[in-house]
Amino acid sequence: MSFKRVFLIVMDSVGVGEAPDAQQFGDQGADTLGHIAQHMGGLKMPNMKRLGLGNIHEVEGIGQDTHPQAYYTMMEELSAGKDTMTGHWELMGLRIDQPFRVFPDGFPDELIKQLEEKTGRKVIGNKPASGTEILKELGQEHMETGALIVYTSADSVLQIAAHEEIIPVDELYEICEFAREITKDEPYMIGRIIARPFVGEPGAFDRTPNRHDYALKPFGDTVMNYLEDDGYDVIALGKISDIYDGEGVTEAIRTEDNSDGLDKLVASMDQNFHGLNFLNLVDFDAKFGHRRDPQGYGEALEEFDRRLPEVLDKLREDDLLIITADHGNDPVHHGTDHTREYVPLLAYHRRINEAQELSIRKTFADVGATVAENFNTKMPEFGESFLKNIR
Repeated sequence: MSFKRVFLIVMDSVGVGEAPDAQQFGDQGADTLGHIAQHMGGLKMPNMKRLGLGNIHEVEGIGQDTHPQAYYTMMEELSAGKDTMTGHWELMGLRIDQPFRVFPDGFPDELIKQLEEKTGRKVIGNKPASGTEILKELGQEHMETGALIVYTSADSVLQIAAHEEIIPVDELYEICEFAREITKDEPYMIGRIIARPFVGEPGAFDRTPNRHDYALKPFGDTVMNYLEDDGYDVIALGKISDIYDGEGVTEAIRTEDNSDGLDKLVASMDQNFHGLNFLNLVDFDAKFGHRRDPQGYGEALEEFDRRLPEVLDKLREDDLLIITADHGNDPVHHGTDHTREYVPLLAYHRRINEAQELSIRKTFADVGATVAENFNTKMPEFGESFLKNIR
């Protein structure tokens, strides 16, 4: 038995406890889902409970289900990193041995000088910062001077924020494209350049949905490339296309937030495509994990659970749904960084008679290997398919 359509949902940053090598990353004790549940006095996620989320990891308020509807386990990351690109690339069969560069003290003067000379604009900021906090700090100066707000985070990212009435979105995109070109190789090797347009007035700035990510191209072909080469559909929802720099994507659909992402996913389920539908739900990470907001994170998780029946009801007899994550981002952990954690793995389809626990996966690439085997396409170098275990 194979599946005509595979729906892959990445709950961005929803980790389920420290990975075996967490200490190497300073993340011992991290537990994104567990700590959020403790903060909330228990999470109300009855639909994810029925799938088996509480059977993977002890979560206050969810608990184990005696007859879970989905196959369940957790996965360990093999690559040397804990960022979005590393996690997603590994999901599709790549192993990243050299982590992307990060800039905890800001970017080198030489790089900033290149940006200023190219754009004719001064650069302000140039430090790790929350995207909302740096607008509070520098938004007014930017509006008065037209300077570019440049900042980074614990990830390998260079972000450029600009008010849409001061620097039009098209101009900001051109600036980011230049930044991408000059940072894709050594000595920088920056994972992503992110355009961060915003609107509003000092004290009331809002970032707009016109964000655009300029990622490095994957260092090799992924399962998505193999699917495209063999004529299958690869529908990328949210920032998926950006993460893979469009590689292996046959249709890209942008989303504004988690809710819009789920709207677009549900709408796409009415299409008669043959292949992979790949959604990233970024709000968990961007709006709540990095901002260390366990309350908001918990509420977002419960909202996802309330929306989940819409997805389950649309699944056809020959559809497979996989729910997982790409790393952790424990909102009660120190700093504002991602956390090195196991991620959940839930695999559901309508033909399951009795779901069981799968063995703990040693790499996220097992997902890609499973997708590849299902569509009888080229297998990735890394990963072991679990397709036979969920039929």
